[in-house]
Amino acid sequence: MPVIIKWFPRSWFQIRTADKTIYIDPAYLRTFFTKYPKKIEFTKWPDPIDGLPEELERADLILVTHDHKDHGKDVTVNRLSRADTLVIAPKRFTKKLEREVRVIEPGEEMTSGNIKIKAVEAYNTGEGSSTRKIHHKGCGVGYLVTIEGKTIYHAGDTDFIPEMRELGNVDLALLPIGGTFTMDMQEAVEEAIAIKPKTVIPMHHLKADPQKFKNRIEARSDIKVVPLRTGGVLQLS
Repeated sequence: MPVIIKWFPRSWFQIRTADKTIYIDPAYLRTFFTKYPKKIEFTKWPDPIDGLPEELERADLILVTHDHKDHGKDVTVNRLSRADTLVIAPKRFTKKLEREVRVIEPGEEMTSGNIKIKAVEAYNTGEGSSTRKIHHKGCGVGYLVTIEGKTIYHAGDTDFIPEMRELGNVDLALLPIGGTFTMDMQEAVEEAIAIKPKTVIPMHHLKADPQKFKNRIEARSDIKVVPLRTGGVLQLS
């Protein structure tokens, strides 16, 4: 069955199959969606500052990489959850939700039905290209999610770190390129070439140009790069 990937800023992805809906880093601000390519109605929610970009499916599984509001916002997690939704996150995020959260640490593996989840390291380094070193080792994670025979790597907020060379086979990598809180474009190019995914979607752009990222990777490798606009979709067959 195909796996459908949809992107919203900054690092929020919806992953859907025929019978499962997963969200990674569901967090939003209204300003993220000012250029969304369809009319957005915010009036159904009581808070005028918040608003989902569209009528989104409730989740079977929600994964949060770390506790910053642009990656895991409590109101968004609550609105996308059912009573039986499994929420997995590092310990620091659990303080933001009243509902139960399954705590995960780097290196830990879990399963949810036919979905395999592995948390991997994600952090800033002294020598990395990020200009603000606010993501400390052990506080956040990235995820390897395997579903329908496809492995998707969500890097979280991180520089290019040694642990990435041990990820194994990756079908789709979701990589930050912004350079302020994460690796910059050139470091993300080097990471992609090192881990050799079949496809990359750039995320957490900030002021970086995803098209330039695509051009640089595809000039040096056979990796396919798919920049998505807000609400854009990629299908993995």
